[in-house]
Amino acid sequence: LMKPPTVVDLVWEHDLVLTGSSGTTKMTLDSASAAGPSPMQALGFAIAGCMAMDIVHVLKKGRHDFKGLKASLVAERAADEPRRSTSVAMHFTVAGNVPPEPVQRAIDLSRDKYCSVWNSLRQDIELKVTFTVVAA
Repeated sequence: LMKPPTVVDLVWEHDLVLTGSSGTTKMTLDSASAAGPSPMQALGFAIAGCMAMDIVHVLKKGRHDFKGLKASLVAERAADEPRRSTSVAMHFTVAGNVPPEPVQRAIDLSRDKYCSVWNSLRQDIELKVTFTVVAA
């Protein structure tokens, strides 16, 4: 089943601030990270959010005693223009009585198969993902 294309419209407001819409969803992007995330912050939210949603989906589908998830992302950037991301480190904290194996499996499935955001990026970006399981 084909997914419909992602359609985003941006309008310049002032300075380096743009308001965006995609369907009924609205977002403000701000180079200064004041009125909203910068484009690179938005990309970080997109990568972390995509993988987090995959992990939640896989763990819930596996009927584990899953109670919560926290995702933290650090993306290193090149010093020179275009200052692209050169590596991404993510850490997931999984709350509940979940064995490590299904968590690693969920991460691997997200990274290799399901996360459309990660898989849309250049594949020479290093992606390191770690996790912790804590009692809920």
